[in-house]
Amino acid sequence: MPVASWPSPISTADVARAGARAGWPYALDGQTWWTEERPEQGGRTTVMHRAADGRHRELLPAPWSARTRVHEYGGRPYTVTPDGELIFANLADQRLYLRDHTGACTPLTPEGDRYADLLVRDGHVWCVRERHRDGKVSRAVVSVPLTGGPVREHVTGSDFYAFPALSPDGRHLAYICWDHPRMPWDGTELRVTRLADGHTRTLLGGPSESVLAPSWRDDDTLYLISDRSGWWNLYETGLGDPSPRPLCPRDEEFTGPLWNLGGAPYTILADGRLAVLHGRADLRAGVLDPRTGVLTDLPLPFDGWEPSLSADGTSLTGIAYGSATPRTVVRVDLGSGEAEPLRRDVERLPDPAYLPTPRPIELPGIGVHGFLYEPANPVEILQEPPPYVIFVHGGPTAHAGVALDLEKAYFTSRGIGVLDLNYGGSTGYGRAYRERLKGTWGLVDVDDTVAAARWLAAEGLAQPGRIAVRGASAGGWTVMASCCRSGEFAGGVSYFGVSALAPLIAHTHDFESRYVEWLVGSDPAVYAEREPLALADGVTCPMLLLQGLDDPVVPPEQSSAFADALSERGVRCTYLAFEGESHGFRRTETRSAALAAELAFYQQLFT
Repeated sequence: MPVASWPSPISTADVARAGARAGWPYALDGQTWWTEERPEQGGRTTVMHRAADGRHRELLPAPWSARTRVHEYGGRPYTVTPDGELIFANLADQRLYLRDHTGACTPLTPEGDRYADLLVRDGHVWCVRERHRDGKVSRAVVSVPLTGGPVREHVTGSDFYAFPALSPDGRHLAYICWDHPRMPWDGTELRVTRLADGHTRTLLGGPSESVLAPSWRDDDTLYLISDRSGWWNLYETGLGDPSPRPLCPRDEEFTGPLWNLGGAPYTILADGRLAVLHGRADLRAGVLDPRTGVLTDLPLPFDGWEPSLSADGTSLTGIAYGSATPRTVVRVDLGSGEAEPLRRDVERLPDPAYLPTPRPIELPGIGVHGFLYEPANPVEILQEPPPYVIFVHGGPTAHAGVALDLEKAYFTSRGIGVLDLNYGGSTGYGRAYRERLKGTWGLVDVDDTVAAARWLAAEGLAQPGRIAVRGASAGGWTVMASCCRSGEFAGGVSYFGVSALAPLIAHTHDFESRYVEWLVGSDPAVYAEREPLALADGVTCPMLLLQGLDDPVVPPEQSSAFADALSERGVRCTYLAFEGESHGFRRTETRSAALAAELAFYQQLFT
């Protein structure tokens, strides 16, 4: 049977339903909490609880949805009090609520503000507050009384805050902050404020050092992550002597980029050791002795972990995954080494013979990284090189890993290969690699994508003329720009992609409102040389554009304007817009429709 049309047991519904996206685990006294998405319920997010005896229950029935919109990308939307009550941000009104043990939910904050990075200490929720007033956005570190009462500001003045952390004695508040036009992977500062009088010191950081994730070891000493060496590594610093001491220097990353607030890339165990993540692209789990610097990897059957860990004594809870293992909430007893899965994103997997195995690749000469997924189907045999789709991740400060993805399997099981590309600018390979994209967005990412297509053909893995490219958000920009600048691609698929820079700067959200300055600059003449909308005359291949109409990050006009430009030139272009969808599709019906449209598009190209 022709490739791209092989029969497969993996349906669009299977992929869409695999969107439980368990996340943000928290462990306390043998209990575990985490979030789960409900694609079949309009994409709302609930919070699950697993009792010490193993019983599971859902804490937030519809219409509650635990999701914070701070920075629009949000982050951990809940925390837990010492006696197990739930504090969560509700999507509809963004207020913080206290859910008590009876299930009653009481608002703690007034309407109109947003909250993230939640921490409960001494009868208060300490967090980052985001306020939108008269077209301006401001942020502060605040505390919210659990018993009700006014919200109190503790730190203000910077554009952004993250990782509020109280010292054990409650006297000092540590946090990171940064200002426009920087992003948190460019440069941040670690500051400590004495709560009694507001006296503030900057311990580390600056315009060219990304400091993240401070945690107190004791009343005077902090752990943190910094990329001062060129890699996000762990350090120790003190109030008396702020000189950073590296704990385990390696040419590896110990965290990822700060797109979402509330993560924990390492956590302190009861015996003083640190459970950490480290590696390149995918991060594996280990235990670090901060006194000796000895790092011992955990012998667990996972290829990577998300930077959201929680310690409960000497147990570790997190989200782990493998190339054949779905994302799983897992609790690890560090004494016995036993790992107990608590929740998997996909409860029923297809026959493993239909799942592709990722192969790490590095493009010769330019050192660009990626993962190759060759077609996998036990009842079909390739008679010729198959078609390929190059996946371009968003961000662009992000990266592709090897986590099991039924979306990729949906294509590879039908005879379409996938190359998941970590183009220059991706994280996971050190600061120098991600700074390849500084001022060169629309050039380096495009050059690397085109080079990947040529490599596929040169290696005999794909036939020239049967390679497509797809991506979302910033990845959609690269898709459109690649199709504008190169004739290597048979077609392109953009999910809520960026096509024009000036309108994006004018209308996007505050968090990324100055990001383009780092990526491209501020010269409109350069914009006209880079942006896909200005280069649409160069497109000769068919394109599929998909867009949510409620997207606060990339306005729908970005896709519709590019579609109109192609249609005016007679280039085949399909534009699909989805009501009620934001930046990233959440609803089962939308995910199914988008994936079906994408497959039909490839079948027209390749068969």
